Amino acid sequence: MDKTSPVRTAFVLAGGGSFGSIQVGMLRALVAHGVTADLVVGTSVGAINGAYFAGDPTAAGVARLEALWRSLRRRDVFPLSLPRICAFFARSPALGDASGLRRIIERELPYRELEAAAIPIHICATELLSGGSVCLSTGSAVDAILASSAVPAVFPPVNIKGITLIDGAIANNTPITMAIELGATRLIVLPTGFACALQNPPTSTIASALHALNLLIAHQMVRELALIAGRANAVTVPPLCPLAVSPYDFSRADQLIERAAKSTIAWLEGGGLDDRAIPHALLPHG
Repeated sequence: MDKTSPVRTAFVLAGGGSFGSIQVGMLRALVAHGVTADLVVGTSVGAINGAYFAGDPTAAGVARLEALWRSLRRRDVFPLSLPRICAFFARSPALGDASGLRRIIERELPYRELEAAAIPIHICATELLSGGSVCLSTGSAVDAILASSAVPAVFPPVNIKGITLIDGAIANNTPITMAIELGATRLIVLPTGFACALQNPPTSTIASALHALNLLIAHQMVRELALIAGRANAVTVPPLCPLAVSPYDFSRADQLIERAAKSTIAWLEGGGLDDRAIPHALLPHG
């Protein structure tokens, strides 16, 4: 890279179910520390947080995102019903529907088209038939977010311009390479981590699916970070560890936000922005 070229910083937000609240605490600490982004790239719940942050990348904007997370309940995001569950065993492609999530986004997001965000936002989804990664940078913000968040068998696929899309985490759970392709020269990666300290396996279908997806996200992130080592200026904010909460549990958002904010402040004050190491919390451990 030409040393005279301007640095373009990307915040890269991974998926992770209700652990998305962890990213909110990270964002609070980063903004308070004066760290800014020129673009945002997000997948799944990272697309939700990224889109909100891109709409108002200030302390006030993060505070509003915090308030939203603190008010969320599982039923708001996963409005399951007996008729819907019965339909799943008939011809429905998913156990739940995204109506609750759509209402939240339409009510809270301060813009309608992705290109209207205050800073560029790019959302990663997966093309259902080919498995290829798709970058959504223009058009309906709601549809893009719902596509990127369409966990297979949990939420139905989303059709955008004739392409059937599902959760971006399937093809590119932490769109690190996508951020580089978009011109970012400095990456600040915000993972959600995984529940490393659960005492018992998840018991419900959706909880099991989300836990497995979070493990996939963490492991694939480690591989991708290792692949770009020495080729890109990338730092990763350490996720919480130990973590004994299900990514299907939205009742702990307040605790997770505060823990993440505190740990991120400590990381920043300890020179984290100059640390290229992969956080231990992302590696397999128990």
